Amino acid sequence: MQKSTPLFTPVLIAGGLILLVSFAIRSSFGVFQIPIAEEFGWLRAEFSLAIAIQNLAWGIGQPIFGAIAEKIGDRKAIIIGTLLYAAGLVLSSFAVTPEAHQFYEVLVGFGVAGTGFGVILAIVGRASSDENRSMSLAIAAAAGSGGQIVGPPIAEALLAVMPWQSVFVLFAVAILGVLLLLPMLRAPSDAGPAALEESLSQMLGRAFRDPSYTLIFLGFFSCGYQLGFITAHFPAFVTEVCGPIEPGSLLHGMGVTTTSALGAMAIALIGAANIGGTLLAGWLGKSYSKKYLLAGIYTGRTLIAAVFILLPVTPTSVVLFSIGMGSLWLATVPLTSGLIAHIYGLRYMGTLYGIVFFSHQLGSFLGIWLGGRMYDVFGDYNLVWWIGVGVGAFSAIVHLPIRERALQTPQPA
Repeated sequence: MQKSTPLFTPVLIAGGLILLVSFAIRSSFGVFQIPIAEEFGWLRAEFSLAIAIQNLAWGIGQPIFGAIAEKIGDRKAIIIGTLLYAAGLVLSSFAVTPEAHQFYEVLVGFGVAGTGFGVILAIVGRASSDENRSMSLAIAAAAGSGGQIVGPPIAEALLAVMPWQSVFVLFAVAILGVLLLLPMLRAPSDAGPAALEESLSQMLGRAFRDPSYTLIFLGFFSCGYQLGFITAHFPAFVTEVCGPIEPGSLLHGMGVTTTSALGAMAIALIGAANIGGTLLAGWLGKSYSKKYLLAGIYTGRTLIAAVFILLPVTPTSVVLFSIGMGSLWLATVPLTSGLIAHIYGLRYMGTLYGIVFFSHQLGSFLGIWLGGRMYDVFGDYNLVWWIGVGVGAFSAIVHLPIRERALQTPQPA
């Protein structure tokens, strides 16, 4: 029986801080979309493609970094990811063509993979006791949302006093700072003798033959589509479509006087609401079926997005949408990662979650790229919103047949 550990451990604290910094930078890229496009006279789709490539590289890199962590060590994987992240940001600051941005965002995407959910959640999961694991994963995921709260407003404030190139360099310094937290990241390297008897290739073979793993993979696609599209395009969408902020209104009194500031604030609101939603999901995951909770989250997202796009876009509706969608934003992460840990065990959780996360990033790539492409073709984002509604409904349905039980490890002959 696994020894009980306190909820807040050095591993959880350090892992949460790494996710906070990594996601603060990653979630701010939508704020740069208009300044960079206006400086170079690019189409919206060109910088959108760079962000989309970043997300695709993140998805490709996630299982790779999960396997690196399991083969040569968690901290070495994080060091590699941090160096790639910083290099991508610095090189991007010198890029003057869409192709250069798109190429350097591959490095940023791999950097996010090395400092993101796949590696960190696997470490936190192994360092947590059985009774605390669901909540520990939720706290770590919520820390990523904390980054989303501070990242876009910080980027917006820095852009007011310096060029975007300098902001990228400052962000590179910030991500290198997470290396100071590595001594705190000490977690068990395995999940018991039985799990060690099975190789990674054997576990992957069993998971790929399991229909439930396929359903989890397919279901995570819409999460990525919705999050990618909103993170990359919502600030620009709000800036261009939202009605004016009336003098004397609550938002105006809070210093939000332009739709550009409201767009950055909306991403921060999503992150703030998500902290509560993610923690609630982790708490509920201790007692209730994770697959039904996931189906409920995707249903809620679908309804919120449909109502928002059907009604006039006003400052009030933007705030309400941000709070509603934010409460369901990363609530899928502790439940999906916890479901994988429950069914397939902890030993190869990083790689198995990383492969599922690739589906998430495929969706993210499509949401970001399609957002820019459809905007350039039609002059608005309406079709992209409705595709998001459709894939959200699809994800709610495909989680229902999942068999939520531990997959038995084959015994040696």
